[in-house]
Amino acid sequence: MTETATKPGILDVDVAIIGAGPAGLTAGYLLTKQGKSVAIIEKDETYVGGISRTVEHEGYRFDIGGHRFFSKSQAVVDLWDEILPDDFIQRPRMSRIYYEGKFYSYPLRAFEALSNLGILRSTACMLSYLRYKLFPIKDVKSFEDWTTNQFGKKLYSIFFKTYTEKVWGMPCDEMSADWAAQRIKGLSLWGAVVDGLKRSLGLNKKPNDGQEVKTLLETFRYPRLGPGMMWDAARDHIHATGKGEVLMGHALEQLAAIGPNEDGYNWSMTATSEQGTVQIRAKDAISSAPMRELSRRIHPLPQSAIDASKLRYRDFLTVALMVKSEDLFPDNWIYIHDERVQVGRVQNFRSWSPEMIPDDDMACVGLEYFCFEGDGLWSSSDEDLIAQATREMEILGLCDPKMVVSGAVVRQEKAYPVYDDDYEANVQAMRAELESKHPSLHLVGRNGMHRYNNQDHAMMTAMLTVENILEGRRVYDTWCVNEDAEYHEAGAEGEGDSDHQTISAMREVVAQDAGGEQTDTKPLSEDQVAALTSLRGVPERIKPDAPVEETRKRA
Repeated sequence: MTETATKPGILDVDVAIIGAGPAGLTAGYLLTKQGKSVAIIEKDETYVGGISRTVEHEGYRFDIGGHRFFSKSQAVVDLWDEILPDDFIQRPRMSRIYYEGKFYSYPLRAFEALSNLGILRSTACMLSYLRYKLFPIKDVKSFEDWTTNQFGKKLYSIFFKTYTEKVWGMPCDEMSADWAAQRIKGLSLWGAVVDGLKRSLGLNKKPNDGQEVKTLLETFRYPRLGPGMMWDAARDHIHATGKGEVLMGHALEQLAAIGPNEDGYNWSMTATSEQGTVQIRAKDAISSAPMRELSRRIHPLPQSAIDASKLRYRDFLTVALMVKSEDLFPDNWIYIHDERVQVGRVQNFRSWSPEMIPDDDMACVGLEYFCFEGDGLWSSSDEDLIAQATREMEILGLCDPKMVVSGAVVRQEKAYPVYDDDYEANVQAMRAELESKHPSLHLVGRNGMHRYNNQDHAMMTAMLTVENILEGRRVYDTWCVNEDAEYHEAGAEGEGDSDHQTISAMREVVAQDAGGEQTDTKPLSEDQVAALTSLRGVPERIKPDAPVEETRKRA
């Protein structure tokens, strides 16, 4: 692919990329746009996009989970528009919780929730809430501790415990508090109650039950044929440049550190397919592969491979049912808090986009089951899973089984990195070793960094990694992306932070090294700050070892 390629059977590129998900394809798109040659390997034989792909079955299209297109970063929004300029639609957002045969708005509306629960249980919830506000758990270690302090033990047990344990397959007291802080911070039960009282007296006209801290989007943008449309387009753009190649059906076999060798290459990557093995030499390597799996394939084997081997993942399968009905319910998705069934969430794909459904008199729903690879659910036949999904839709009162016309099953391994008690130390061990020994190996994305990233965060890690590669040094600490304690959907798309004092203060922070000395690197742009103000730290400018020349103009 490059002019320096000298050995037959070897593909020489500037950057080798593992995985054609949002992070890998974003990196490939931006690098080829800058004239860099790339080779991307993808294990799936058919689909790019990873967990953000869109699967097609008999003309029906469905997501592997739902993927809203939202980001505080205008740069991310602009990149979406650049890759897919004419195919976004605006869709209303609606999601609810199903519990004991009743629906609850999500996020929870205090008055509605307490009304549905009844006087006795509502009183118990409020007393429990007040007890933990007055006497909170001081040593907060687990998801259970954090959520109990926020809502009280009673509401935690009703609305968080069952569903969370269904998703993660582990007790809440064994889960890190990081996950709760990241996903549900900002919901205030007391604030919602006070606001409800004000509303009843006509004193408050604010939307969203007064929960300004966590204002979930009322609408969202979405590709008209699903998120896979975005990543198909990114792949096509990469191919069109003549500088990039996406090798489908190629699984990583080994990533060997070889340099820099006499040709200037640092890495030799081998990947296998049904057609054989391909070898790729590259100056830089980007991995969005699960950290545990990558550690086993690096040569020489890193010492931290032992730590990485302890990382855990939650797997996932979707049972799509095609139903004879114009529509079943208005929600985009429903969270199922019901111990009678195993399904955790139900997607309604017509509510995501009507164009996902080829027939006007049909609906398509996706029942999502959380499991571990090899367990009973994962190993069940497609026929048994379709039958189970049909039964559970009937139990929930969401669908008459006679209306189910057909179904399909999609299995997704390693859908969610698990936040157990030890994950942070295990991740840090591998991160530290790779940064020290292999600065030209860059980890990006959800599984690549073992972090519960949404696709815009995964893209941001790739965007900042590309900046680092173009400059030939670590300009940004990409690990700051989504290291947060605030829900990622607060605020408006591309909104950023309107507080210029805050932005200035952050610029001052990142313009200093750990010792407080001024660096000669450029400050963060307003957009970079805006993208990351929901985080504990913004991408940190790394102090260079030596003065650097004026950086190139970037796209």
